[in-house]
Amino acid sequence: MSEELKNVNEQENSSSEQYSLNDDRRVKVLSPGAMVAKRFFRNRLAVTGLVILVFMFVFSFIGGMISPYEEDQVFYRLDMQFKEYAAVTKNEEYRFANAGKEVAYDSILQAQTILALTKKADSFTWKDVEYGVTQEGENFYSISHNGEVIGMAFKDIVSSTIEGVELSFDQRFAMLKAFTNGETSFSLDGVDYTVTEDGGVTTADGEVAFVSSYVIQSIHSDVFLTRAFKEEVVAAIEAGEEVFPFTNEAGESCEYKLSFDVTKNMWSIQEEKGVKVFDTYSYPSKEHWLGTDKNGMDMLTRIMYGGRVSLIIGFIVVVISTVLGVILGGMSGFFGGWVDMLIMRIVDIFYCIPSMPIIIILGAVMDGMRVDPTLRMLYLMLILGFLGWPSIARLVRGQILSLREQEFMVAAEATGIKIHNRIFKHLIPNVIPQLIVVCTMSLGSTIITEATLSFLGLGVKFPFASWGNIINDVNDTFVLTTYWFIWIPAGICLLLTVLAFNILGDGLRDAFDPKMKR
Repeated sequence: MSEELKNVNEQENSSSEQYSLNDDRRVKVLSPGAMVAKRFFRNRLAVTGLVILVFMFVFSFIGGMISPYEEDQVFYRLDMQFKEYAAVTKNEEYRFANAGKEVAYDSILQAQTILALTKKADSFTWKDVEYGVTQEGENFYSISHNGEVIGMAFKDIVSSTIEGVELSFDQRFAMLKAFTNGETSFSLDGVDYTVTEDGGVTTADGEVAFVSSYVIQSIHSDVFLTRAFKEEVVAAIEAGEEVFPFTNEAGESCEYKLSFDVTKNMWSIQEEKGVKVFDTYSYPSKEHWLGTDKNGMDMLTRIMYGGRVSLIIGFIVVVISTVLGVILGGMSGFFGGWVDMLIMRIVDIFYCIPSMPIIIILGAVMDGMRVDPTLRMLYLMLILGFLGWPSIARLVRGQILSLREQEFMVAAEATGIKIHNRIFKHLIPNVIPQLIVVCTMSLGSTIITEATLSFLGLGVKFPFASWGNIINDVNDTFVLTTYWFIWIPAGICLLLTVLAFNILGDGLRDAFDPKMKR
């Protein structure tokens, strides 16, 4: 008998051990938040969207911090260009010089000289005063009054070969006289001069001037043209060359371009110079992984900062819309009656407002008023947030209408909890899951709106970057087809961010819905 009781007790003990709620067999009960998180992370598509968003936040906010460049830092390159340098004419008409005597050789006397030369007269009379015209050499005449030379008419030009030294009238007169008469030397004021066949005039100290029928003048007042350069120009013109090289006294070599203007009957000399210009539309390189834009700024850095601006604007706009929508929607749903009627009619008015035309008009007004880019960005966020609250207010109102008659709200009212506590501590928390979903999906549409306005030139303004105004650089077909690195990376970032927000919103909606089995 005792053995039977012993066997029965052993069986009862073994069965009790089999069905005991020890740690291994205890049922695990998850909190609501943990259950939502579990449902969410089961959704691989939603997790993919979350990963993309995390990457975009790291790329935009942390990437901008570690980038070696600033948002508005401009880069330059040395570009070789031909710039206007000098002008050349071959003198075929008489020129005149005034000796600076008591009787001035003015423009009227110069005109009378031309008439006398045309008539081959050796004198002319002007206002009962007789002036003499004497041929000093070939195409070279002196004009005198009472035996004193007051001016000269000439076709060959005398130029100084010493920088900063101007030749006197007497020096030019003597040089022209010697050159036009084929003389090899002359003396003036105790100085002996030698004249070479090519028109050079030298003294014991070296060359001081040269005579030529070409007039070569620099367009820059601070640039002195040497005789060697002028002779190179004349040689290129007579040889019919369009480009010629020249090495100056410092050993620097440069190319010059010659072009003849028929209307002005002159040659233009253009110098090839290295000009510091914006490094615009440079292709991707080690220094600039995504190249540079039309302003010579690093595209990768601009995209990072542009993502920061676009995301900040999206979040602030959604926050403004959510705060206004929750307050007004909560009051409408809780109080009902005339309060509900008034707020809902305001919502209906806002739904009837054409938001996009109004935003475009306000953007044009800010353009006309030249609003500071920082203030403009602030105004843009306030306008978008103020126009976006009605949908959230209607959602909150609908949820509160279904929640305010439930037992927990009756109990809250019976215990004397104040109205604002009942709304914001008991009703609104029960609407938060739906708000999270709506706000998450609204972020994508807000970023698209900001990008559209910036693309149209009505949103974020330079020097600030946003994905919209970066794409705005594609303002013609040539840029669109040639410089792909300007718009494709920013467009991909915009596409992925908006798509990720939409996927995340769908995943949160499924996770908060207890009927979903995924």
